[in-house]
Amino acid sequence: MTVVTADSATAAPRQKYGSISKSRRWALRWSYFFLILFAIFFLTPPVYMFITSLKTSAEISAATNPWWVFNPTLSNYIELLTQNQYLVFFRNSAIVSVCVVAITMVISVLAAFALARMKFWGSATLATGVFLTYLIPETLLFIPLFKTFAFIRDALDIELMNHWWTLIILYPTLTVPFCTWIMIGYFASIPKELDEAALIDGATWRQTLTKIFIPVALPGIIAATIFAFTVSWAQFLYPLAFTTSTDQLVLPVGIVTTLIKGDVFNWGQIMTGALLGAAPPLIIYAFLMDYYIAGLTAGATKG
Repeated sequence: MTVVTADSATAAPRQKYGSISKSRRWALRWSYFFLILFAIFFLTPPVYMFITSLKTSAEISAATNPWWVFNPTLSNYIELLTQNQYLVFFRNSAIVSVCVVAITMVISVLAAFALARMKFWGSATLATGVFLTYLIPETLLFIPLFKTFAFIRDALDIELMNHWWTLIILYPTLTVPFCTWIMIGYFASIPKELDEAALIDGATWRQTLTKIFIPVALPGIIAATIFAFTVSWAQFLYPLAFTTSTDQLVLPVGIVTTLIKGDVFNWGQIMTGALLGAAPPLIIYAFLMDYYIAGLTAGATKG
């Protein structure tokens, strides 16, 4: 006859919970291992850029340890920030990015609200089509845009080439589809009882949007804003193709075209310019990362 005691009765649960705890410990160890690998892989380039930005051209070209600065200097930062060209590039990028974000958010919020809440014939198909347009790469679009600009020049005598403000017209073709998709998902996650109650109380669609949906969907709006700003700030192909004059260039293209002369690469100032150019998006992500993740998660799982 088997005698069941209190110790033997609790031995199995203890063993079970002990194995779960052990498996969780191993999961945490592997998580930290891959997290460290991820951090090393993605932080190595900016660290190397920062180290190079503190070197003189002679030290960069010398056969020394590339990961160590023997004679640190801020001359690259001083020369770049005192050049009028770089400040013009920065100004053009800032104006274009702010205007593109404003245009994108106005169009995206209104379009997403209409597609998510104001149901009409073909709204679901139209919402899918809006997102599919985002999948078309800009490498296939800039040639038709060239043709369009040439037609406008010949028909209306309006020159759209080689103007930084032209980028304000072009960039929304890249930002509006994805931002609209994010906002559709976020608006769809809001309970329908809220807008139904507002409509019953006599609110118009505009009041429902401004008084209810925009405050509730603020994380999604912030996520879409960050995306639009990042795309417009870092875009390279469109400004390279549609702007040529130095005073019309934006930051990504200006750094490449002015600091690379033939086969001579001014690596110190190139790295400095790239680091300074990456600062605004980095600051935005640092303060609004939680909203960005929340907005992308809602947009990817709803609607």
